[in-house]
Amino acid sequence: MGRIRTLVKLGVLVAVVVGLLAAVVWLPRILYPAPTARELREVADAGRRIELQQAQEQAGNDFRGQLLQGLAGVVVIASAAAGWQQLRLAREGQVADRFTKAIEHLGSSTCNIRLGGIYALERLARTYPVYRVDVTYLLNAFVRDRVPWAVGTVNGPEHPTAEVDRRLPWLSSRAADVQTAMWVLGRRTVDLLEQPLYLSRMDLRRANLPGARLGNANFRHSNLASAWLVDVDLDASRLVNADLRHANLRGATLTHADLRGAHLQHADLRFADLSGADLRGADMTGAQLDDANLAGVRSDGTTRWPN
Repeated sequence: MGRIRTLVKLGVLVAVVVGLLAAVVWLPRILYPAPTARELREVADAGRRIELQQAQEQAGNDFRGQLLQGLAGVVVIASAAAGWQQLRLAREGQVADRFTKAIEHLGSSTCNIRLGGIYALERLARTYPVYRVDVTYLLNAFVRDRVPWAVGTVNGPEHPTAEVDRRLPWLSSRAADVQTAMWVLGRRTVDLLEQPLYLSRMDLRRANLPGARLGNANFRHSNLASAWLVDVDLDASRLVNADLRHANLRGATLTHADLRGAHLQHADLRFADLSGADLRGADMTGAQLDDANLAGVRSDGTTRWPN
């Protein structure tokens, strides 16, 4: 198929060249024809007849020269366009190679190489917006693969755990690659074509995500105990049965978030915006709600408020 396409292009090119050459040869003759014998007979002076013939021939030659100059300009422009196209294809190939290599780095057994792959994907997404959706999907899948919180499976973890392990190291120490991937996801430029982040049933205890943009994300049944989520954007996120005990959500945006059955004991929700949030079944025992916006929240008899 590729060979046929090449032959067709070559045939078109040959036809164009032949047509242009024909135009250079014949068009001046059509526009500036030589004087006919009758026209020459009407000129009595022999010198005048010679001048008339020479003038007509000179006009044709001048037009032919202008035509050749114009064709030369077209050739130069076409060559420049072809060179630019070749350069663009070469650059696209280089970018594709970088993208493939970054993906390969994500699967490395060495943490530093995985970190390099994550940052390489972020740079590609920033420089080439066409890769944004793919990079978001890849990093989302990377996090899901690295830190699953397999609630409900056979021998799965207890959710919520009996106690919050306050001595657990920060996520950046336990899984630096996952923490980095979450940083990148939290500061990405959201593409209108991308699907919401799917981070359900993830072990994100002690994650450090201040100011992260994670609106509309799905954190159902995830463990975010003791996470540092100051000023995080969780607008319209799904946090059903999520473990947010002792999480620092000071100044967080949780407007219209689905927090049904969420575990928010001793969470810091001061100055948080919870307007329109669904708090049915949520446990906020010991939570700090000073200056929090609770306008329009949904609650019922199973909602447990701070004393």
